[in-house]
Amino acid sequence: MAHYIAGVLDREAMVEIVEGLSETASFKIGDRIKTLRGLAHGFIVRLLDDGRVVWRLDGSKSELMALPESLVPEKKKR
Repeated sequence: MAHYIAGVLDREAMVEIVEGLSETASFKIGDRIKTLRGLAHGFIVRLLDDGRVVWRLDGSKSELMALPESLVPEKKKR
């Protein structure tokens, strides 16, 4: 919310982040995800035993690792 107040983040992105944080994240392999700010999109490749998520950025073959609380499920477009 501080980023919204400071003018770094628009209202729509801030609302989406807050709503995403209030949901329980239960990721599965293949789920579409994005970073909290919505700048990077990809899909879940593996779930590690320690809780971290391995995911692949769209258009890349590299795998990234993140904590689940730093990712938000992508909403399906209607």
